[in-house]
Amino acid sequence: MTAPLDPDMFDPACPSDLAPIRFGDKWAGLIIRCLEDGPRRFSELRVPLRGITAKVLTGSLRTLTRKGLITRTVHPAQRVEYALTPLGRSMIGPMNAACEWTWEHWDEILDAHEA
Repeated sequence: MTAPLDPDMFDPACPSDLAPIRFGDKWAGLIIRCLEDGPRRFSELRVPLRGITAKVLTGSLRTLTRKGLITRTVHPAQRVEYALTPLGRSMIGPMNAACEWTWEHWDEILDAHEA
């Protein structure tokens, strides 16, 4: 059993859309981060991703599934879980590198955006 996702795992004040490196659509990288520690149900993903609508989350999950980055498993009683595939898990290293680079250059990125 995985621990509940922290509702504040993503800083709502962080303008992540300014990051020059994006993995998939606007939400894909965040979804991958949510699945990093194990399978999650749709309702669990909605906790830290409170800014996403159910329709958009569904679309992003379908896209990630179609691209082979996550799996969708239906358990008895119609309980559905999403999990990273080995391919999806291989994205964690590049995402960590992109986050580190962005953190190191954040002031420069903000200055360029404001100019």
